[in-house]
Amino acid sequence: MTALVLLDYASVLIFALTGALVASRAQLDMVGFAFVACLTAVGGGTVRDVLLDRNPVFWVGNPNYILIAVVAALVVFFSAHLVESRYRWLLWLDSFALAVAVPAGVGVAIQMLQPGLIIVLMGVVTGCMGGLLRDVVCNEVPLVLKQGELYVSAALGGALVAVGLLQVTHLVMPVLLACALTTWALRAGSILFGWRLPVYHSRPPRQ
Repeated sequence: MTALVLLDYASVLIFALTGALVASRAQLDMVGFAFVACLTAVGGGTVRDVLLDRNPVFWVGNPNYILIAVVAALVVFFSAHLVESRYRWLLWLDSFALAVAVPAGVGVAIQMLQPGLIIVLMGVVTGCMGGLLRDVVCNEVPLVLKQGELYVSAALGGALVAVGLLQVTHLVMPVLLACALTTWALRAGSILFGWRLPVYHSRPPRQ
């Protein structure tokens, strides 16, 4: 099993858990849990593979990814009531999922010999699209769009670090590790210390 496959498995599992937690907040039934978990788990990787014309899409070639997401959904369905603060768990699980998914997207783009800009974009897409779909479907304010929070910017930062390191080394594993650590450090800093980007404030019209 290659490192990229392991990253995809880890991303699918953790994102599926976050999807199921959001489903619990929306009080969905068991099928709803499975649907949202699968959508979250494979959404980013699906968009990535379609954009890169990667055939077959990763979960079509290996349906085990869907099985993992469904099992994760069922586990959360029967245990979510035991969690005291589901939103806090959601934030931290989502941060780990982001830190795994971004290097997964970066790694696939590197494997397909894509240029630097595409590598960065595939890292961001893989990391962010699943969570965005999850939150929109469940009528939550998307984490990726919350005011000033380091989410898309954390994914962007990790992907840029990877592309920068590729200029000095051809060893992919250290590049992906640095990508993961940078992504998670930025996202965790936003959660723990309130790191934010400046947001736009419109000025009142002149009289």
